[in-house]
Amino acid sequence: MFTPTVQAALLLTASNVFMTFAWYAHLRNMAQNPWYIAAIASWGIALFEYLLQVPANRIGHQALNLSQLKIMQEVITLSVFIPFAVFYMHQPFKWDYVWAAACMMGAVYFMFR
Repeated sequence: MFTPTVQAALLLTASNVFMTFAWYAHLRNMAQNPWYIAAIASWGIALFEYLLQVPANRIGHQALNLSQLKIMQEVITLSVFIPFAVFYMHQPFKWDYVWAAACMMGAVYFMFR
């Protein structure tokens, strides 16, 4: 139905949603809890990230080399992180996000040329 590249991108996007919550949501939701409680909760969330990330990388590696797969994951990570930071963590939007994305597009060019 979808090419391996598209399948990998979709799975990595879902994986990155879990990863971003595992890494950062405790700063908002569990700030009053001891760090080890937040770590255990984060590990629980991260399990779902890995259940999506491992197949995503295996599928993606059918069509992409390792460097291409990695830069695709980094672009997806930034694409997931910015809305998370702005809408969930209530951080102000910064033009630095745009400049970082532009730099990433340069990296994509060099990995895919």
